[in-house]
Amino acid sequence: MGYGHQRAVYPLRDIAEEKILTVGYGQAASKNEEKLWKRVLGAYEFLSRARGIPFIGKAIFSLLDTFLHIPSYYPMRNLSSSTFQVDLLQSSIKKGLCSVMLDKVGTKNLPIVTSFYASAIAADMKGFHNVYCIICDADLNRVWVAKEPWDSSIHYFAPCGKAAQRLKAYGVPEERIFITGFPLPIELLGDEKLNVLKQSLGKRLRRLDPHEKFWQRHGVSVEHFLGKENCAKIADDKLTITYAVGGAGALKEIGGRIANSLKNEIDREAVKLNLVAGTKENVRDYFIDVINKIAPGNPNIEIIYSNSMYEYFDKFNAALADTDLLWTKPSELSFYTALGIPIIMTPPIGSQEKFNRKWLYEIQAGIRQENPDFSNQWIFDYLKKGIFAEAAWSGFLKARKLGTYKILELLNTGKMTHEQSPVLR
Repeated sequence: MGYGHQRAVYPLRDIAEEKILTVGYGQAASKNEEKLWKRVLGAYEFLSRARGIPFIGKAIFSLLDTFLHIPSYYPMRNLSSSTFQVDLLQSSIKKGLCSVMLDKVGTKNLPIVTSFYASAIAADMKGFHNVYCIICDADLNRVWVAKEPWDSSIHYFAPCGKAAQRLKAYGVPEERIFITGFPLPIELLGDEKLNVLKQSLGKRLRRLDPHEKFWQRHGVSVEHFLGKENCAKIADDKLTITYAVGGAGALKEIGGRIANSLKNEIDREAVKLNLVAGTKENVRDYFIDVINKIAPGNPNIEIIYSNSMYEYFDKFNAALADTDLLWTKPSELSFYTALGIPIIMTPPIGSQEKFNRKWLYEIQAGIRQENPDFSNQWIFDYLKKGIFAEAAWSGFLKARKLGTYKILELLNTGKMTHEQSPVLR
């Protein structure tokens, strides 16, 4: 599957019996099923990119948006009735979708943790009882839930309260919904007291607030929650911006516009820019051309790429440790604001990203991008006002950080403890 589903399970890789299985690929699929999933993924990526095609792009993209549509949240109502997507998925599973994967995992009596609805529902239909599904967005389509959810045994790990409320509206019993938070990389969190995160966030808040507008208002609270030892002033004032292209490779041109606008800041070492191509070779090549035109050989502009999904995740996580601003579409990366990183949002692609954007606005951790061609102006204007620092702190306080630890706790004990501190959740 795409980045969002893969990224959600990667922090749990160490507990996997035989590493991570990718639905529709390799040992988890027959040749025919693998071809089917490649066609589905290819169509999804084409439709995601189609929005940029002049004249016809929006009409083509609307096909995808209609299929993945999430109904408005209000008025609150019962949405448990089946839909066309639910019936289509159930029919496909009966015809053999996910069957190879189920045969493989069925050889041992172990819990199944998945970040994709098809594998969760297929396992449930097959009679597996210890099935856990990670929700990857702040809101979700009805297809994530079984046709008759009251008879299903799937347990859900929700990244936020909005997703949990939607699951209830779709008919999932409350006792099978756990608001864990999105599973974040442990190497960026540290221990369950967040020792690594607190150190990195203290430094980030200093870089995001060079005129101390934010510190004048919130310094006492920051020292209380992070510890005074993590809040000292720092000499390094270089701002690190990470621009991440989505799994479909859409919006790569925005990265080029950002780089061109920040050329002078990159040259004088005021900014480091990470251009994240993921596993897309064509995006990497585009970014190479951008760098060769504006800053060849400059270490302050770097491409993050690998032809291996998991090696890419490792490189990306390493870059995030020093990232001050994460610029991306409001995908699953929206939940990385819990690390105290403000999210600059490109236009959303699809219904779920619109709801992710709405959630980021609600917790005051997301900022709509201004014109990328003038990044060298508005980014530094926001810095002077402490706007980015405010968003970083809001994301850290309001988004859940311990998703990985909470999921591990539930798998080990069947229960989830609830902390009183707004930080340790």
